[in-house]
Amino acid sequence: MDKQTLHITNGNLFTKQLLVLDFAGDILTWEEMLCDGPTFFDIDSEAFFKTRKSFFASIYKLELDVYAFKNELKKLNRKEDYSEVILWFEYDLFCHINMIAVISLIQQKKIGLPIYLVCSGRVQGKKNLVGLSELSSAEIIKHYDERILLNEDDIKLAVSLWQIYCGTDHNLFKPFIVKSSSFVYLSNCLKAHLERFPDSKSGLNILERNILEIVKNNTIKSEHHLLGYALNYQGYYGFGDMQLLRIIDKLSIFFTIDASGYKLNRKGHEALLNQHNFYPEIKNTMFYGGVSNADFQFSKTHNKLIKTPRNAY
Repeated sequence: MDKQTLHITNGNLFTKQLLVLDFAGDILTWEEMLCDGPTFFDIDSEAFFKTRKSFFASIYKLELDVYAFKNELKKLNRKEDYSEVILWFEYDLFCHINMIAVISLIQQKKIGLPIYLVCSGRVQGKKNLVGLSELSSAEIIKHYDERILLNEDDIKLAVSLWQIYCGTDHNLFKPFIVKSSSFVYLSNCLKAHLERFPDSKSGLNILERNILEIVKNNTIKSEHHLLGYALNYQGYYGFGDMQLLRIIDKLSIFFTIDASGYKLNRKGHEALLNQHNFYPEIKNTMFYGGVSNADFQFSKTHNKLIKTPRNAY
């Protein structure tokens, strides 16, 4: 039997597009959002699945379909059926955390096949960065034709980054911000990751601050309206509705909401002026891999994470 290509996509939406385009090979759909919640380095393990299932249930009130996820991962146990692996991921942090996890899993399973990357982002003639599902059929094919073969250093880099992400010292990401690799958008994603820890002065991370700025500078009629702005102006995060709505809900202490829409209240203006650290009031506690954002703050002065008082000893 001829060996196939194994395509690993960043979600069901894009898998459907590949099926319509009739790409040859098998498809593994990666339906996870590892940029939120606790993780383990060993991905295909019961500890990993149990932790992720508990996370989705407690934070997002969702039932993670562990059976479906495991079923997709079983495709990686048939490495003798494949000649190459093609990763389809995007320019943002959401996709990059998933991508380094996938590459690490491939290494954990000792799959020695060539790994290619198709990564969307900048497209000639378009002002904004573009996701895979926003590409036309012709653009998808062009991206595929220009796919990048990951070299040994790229693969080692991805494994190292996943190990750091699952650990407790995310300042270890800093040297990799300036490291060259085949991952064109990695530097932007690592910077974005560090800045989603609470700011040492205001207690707001950069996404939260951005949402307050949106409310301050625009006429916001409804939560749906605010969500639209937040989705379109989030930079390199790539978060979805569910993640951003959770953040908006946590920021409700900074808004006055009436028939005219959303306005910043006094606390909102104070937060933007860094007059008080509001992290204890926001209560937007979130694990990023192996570390809680309650244990570290991002210091603009030092351009790194610093321990919070509760984590100082």
